[in-house]
Amino acid sequence: MILSSKGLDIKPSSTLEITAKAKQMKADGIDVVGFGAGEPDFDTPDHIKQAAIEAINEGFTKYTPASGILPLKKAICKKLEADNKVSYKPSQIVVSNGAKHSLTNTFMAILNPGDEVIIPAPFWLSYVQMVKIADGVPVVVKTSKENNYKATMDDLKNALTDKTKAILINSPSNPTGMVYSAEELKQVAEFAVENDLFVISDEIYEKLIYGDEKHISIASFNEDIYNRTIIINGVSKSYAMTGWRIGYAAAPEQIAKIMSNIQSHASSNPNSIAQKAALAAISGSQECVDKMKTQFDKRREYMYDRVSKMPYVSAIKPQGAFYVFVDLDSALGKKYKGEVIENANIFAKLLLDNEKVAAVPCTDFGYDTHFRLSYAIAMENIEKGLDRIENFLNNLQ
Repeated sequence: MILSSKGLDIKPSSTLEITAKAKQMKADGIDVVGFGAGEPDFDTPDHIKQAAIEAINEGFTKYTPASGILPLKKAICKKLEADNKVSYKPSQIVVSNGAKHSLTNTFMAILNPGDEVIIPAPFWLSYVQMVKIADGVPVVVKTSKENNYKATMDDLKNALTDKTKAILINSPSNPTGMVYSAEELKQVAEFAVENDLFVISDEIYEKLIYGDEKHISIASFNEDIYNRTIIINGVSKSYAMTGWRIGYAAAPEQIAKIMSNIQSHASSNPNSIAQKAALAAISGSQECVDKMKTQFDKRREYMYDRVSKMPYVSAIKPQGAFYVFVDLDSALGKKYKGEVIENANIFAKLLLDNEKVAAVPCTDFGYDTHFRLSYAIAMENIEKGLDRIENFLNNLQ
């Protein structure tokens, strides 16, 4: 039997793989510190859980419209207007089974075979695979540390071809935590309009920004870029609802309709109970977000300070999300117990095997010289894990 060549070309998620391995080691009684998971360690806030319980008790367990219930869509529109200064109608909103699903729907709605999508690296590893699933061609543009790992106009111009269909922007970024400024986004917007391109703006970490940095939706600048932008967001990161699987897209009406049609055949509606929970999250008090953000910020400061003092590695202080993107710098070429550290994959394997620390090598994120540490874990585990990483680095030869 001949299987799908496209399916065979899709790689598994290395972040989920390393997280699963760390969990299995823990289940086997091994004291492992896992820095891999891209999910808050906090429980879903009580008022959100209560909304789900009430939905169950009220029998809200049937099919809903494929693109989501109207009250949730209205709440999303209200949120986008208040937080992001962009105006949408419910017919422009498609609620899906997580932001991953929203992204996949987006690529399937706008891409034809051979269409290219510019993806600045480092990038969240699933972007490339999603573009491939939709028969598109991912065009990876490697950014520089000197520019805080953000795409410049030269980067975009050099990647542009007559097949370019879209640009993907993730701000705050996974894995770097960097945030695009208003001026940088305006340049991307002008470039997109001038070259007749779509912009997919992944804003899933928008509420997790620290210090004086501000989140800006690229669609808010003017009508031209608004009509070319698909905003991706969801409740997973900000409300500690990763397992509830609710994401959404805000898009021009024609694109939203196509996405809704695709979803209606692929998965029907997102989970009815989770939609009620998401409604409570988005329309309810945001105090829970602020409390989590305060804890993330403390961990961010601690982790960055510790990493900055370690030998052989360096990092730029993240402005958002909950990751530190660590450059192996002088560690490459060093040896640990006789084995040469040639890249982040080898580093991560040696670290897990010898110090029982699970860190994510960023080869699949477009940077094989870096690894990612998540501070969405308890401070006690952060301290223990960083002690072990420092010990590992101190034993390089």
